[in-house]
Amino acid sequence: MGFALAEECATRGAEVVLIAGPVHLSCSEKIQRIDVESTKEMYDATLSHFEKADAAILCAAVADFKPVQTAATKIKREGNEWSIRLQPTLDIAAELGKRKTKNQRLVGFALETNDEEAHARHKLISKHLDFIVLNSTRNAGTTFQSDDNQITIISPTDIKPFEKKPKTAVARDIIDELCKFF
Repeated sequence: MGFALAEECATRGAEVVLIAGPVHLSCSEKIQRIDVESTKEMYDATLSHFEKADAAILCAAVADFKPVQTAATKIKREGNEWSIRLQPTLDIAAELGKRKTKNQRLVGFALETNDEEAHARHKLISKHLDFIVLNSTRNAGTTFQSDDNQITIISPTDIKPFEKKPKTAVARDIIDELCKFF
């Protein structure tokens, strides 16, 4: 979805910086691409570019937690159980929401599995987003490993459900919504 959004913005004449995790997708030469592998790398790259941006669209599926401790060598099988303690990762959307100026726009994504609208609305408010794009794992053939998506755009005052369509068309819908702020 991020690549479709980046291409749509570039097609409309925007100067685009795409910060991408490890994926096997390519983008046009009009887009400045920064590849990252960890949440920390994405956090650092995003913060370094946000100050000069008019808008940021946060659609990466960044891990919310990471192991407290990592092993330098293989962990051998011993016993029947093993536990991993987790700690929260850096919250990119929350940090950008704190730094956002009155002239910047911030769009988030929420992939939810239950109480979808309530969770998305909470994220919209708590992270100071202008609107949030709700994805649902309940919509078969959408989100991950699919060229299609079905979204609902939620703003503080409105909710707009969309039909299932190719991600390129979904990107147009999202950017049309974002353009209303400029």
